[in-house]
Amino acid sequence: MRVFLKSATMLLLLGFLVGCQVERRKSDQELGLNAEQARGRRVYDNQCIRCHEPYSSRELHGPSLAKTYKKPYLPSGIPVNDDRMRDVILMGKTKMPAFNQTLTEKQLQDLLAYLKTL
Repeated sequence: MRVFLKSATMLLLLGFLVGCQVERRKSDQELGLNAEQARGRRVYDNQCIRCHEPYSSRELHGPSLAKTYKKPYLPSGIPVNDDRMRDVILMGKTKMPAFNQTLTEKQLQDLLAYLKTL
């Protein structure tokens, strides 16, 4: 009976994994990122990705940032431009923590450059 349950569990897991398609992460070069945008991507990976999806519309702890700069407003109603994005990143918003003590000015500029590529 145990062998049967282990086999059935393994088959179920295998079937689940085969049905899932995991997209390979594209390189900076494949995305066409310049040096500033690539540095911004690293900032994003270190600070933002745990709460915000970069390329999918799926929400994590915060809204997806896919196509953010292609929209006129953030979900909160704030206009999307560098000044407003800078304010939200540095001062935080609702559940989002402030990053004014975490990011340098250069890192913030790089991050904004990367966000425009999403």
